Amino acid sequence: MEQHGIHTPVLYDKVLSGLNVVPGGWYVDGTIGAAGHAKGVLTASAPDGRLLGLDVDAHALEISRQRLAPFTNRVVLAHSSFARLCEVASALGFGQVDGVLFDLGISSLQLADPRRGFSFRDEGPLDMRLNASAPRTAAHWVNELAEHDLADLIWRYGEEPAARSIARAIVAARPLRTTVELAEIVSEAVRHSKVRDRQHRERMHHPATRTFQALRIAVNAELESLEQGLQGALAILRPRGRLAVITFHSLEDRIVKQVFVREARDCICPPEALVCTCGHKAQVVLVNRKPILPSPGEVGRNPRSRSAKLRIVAKN
Repeated sequence: MEQHGIHTPVLYDKVLSGLNVVPGGWYVDGTIGAAGHAKGVLTASAPDGRLLGLDVDAHALEISRQRLAPFTNRVVLAHSSFARLCEVASALGFGQVDGVLFDLGISSLQLADPRRGFSFRDEGPLDMRLNASAPRTAAHWVNELAEHDLADLIWRYGEEPAARSIARAIVAARPLRTTVELAEIVSEAVRHSKVRDRQHRERMHHPATRTFQALRIAVNAELESLEQGLQGALAILRPRGRLAVITFHSLEDRIVKQVFVREARDCICPPEALVCTCGHKAQVVLVNRKPILPSPGEVGRNPRSRSAKLRIVAKN
């Protein structure tokens, strides 16, 4: 279990200051992972602050349990998706809290384990499940979807310009069983694609990056869970409590931004409406209108942080 030492929490100081952690506060980490942020929250909320940590990944939860052993009497851990945050928090006595954190995406720990199937660099099964008990692995989406549905998935969740070429190549090569097999098929399809997106290819670290992202999002229903989780977090925040969300790609950030902007407005009627009929009332204020980004120094120390964006709201 010493492998969790390689994990570095992203935007660590900015998260703690953004959550406004205080002694005696009650907090929720909806994606506790290796407990990097959680440990900081518990330290800053000493001596009697409490924290509820959720994670859909049972292995990550075990790592966090070990790392947070010194805080045992102030921590409650739950094996659950943050999509069920409101329900789980209420059941465990965290009905009203001072702060909630979501650190989205996958961790370096999950990427580093070939058996999980998240990485295109190492041979592993086409799995990609954050929750090992989930019914469908990436192999289902790769080997069973119709070509047009697969292309749509890769475009919608990966924003991949060569989605049609990739889907065509995957279907022709079926069945695919390993991450390396898939990565090679995708890379070849991208190289021979008629899509001309020079900027896209220059900024990509590997041609299969966006396809793997799309499959992971589909396997774990990540965007649907995010919508539910954000609403659950807002429901359990006390007045002036804060919600901080770290995203790593544009699809996540777009959802977070849209929810935050909507919930910071009194009226959400269509622009053409002459009179407000929605009855909506603002329930948050934006702590930062633009996302907080990692410093060049942090990116140099932790390359994973390069695409991170932090958005924060405070409950009215």
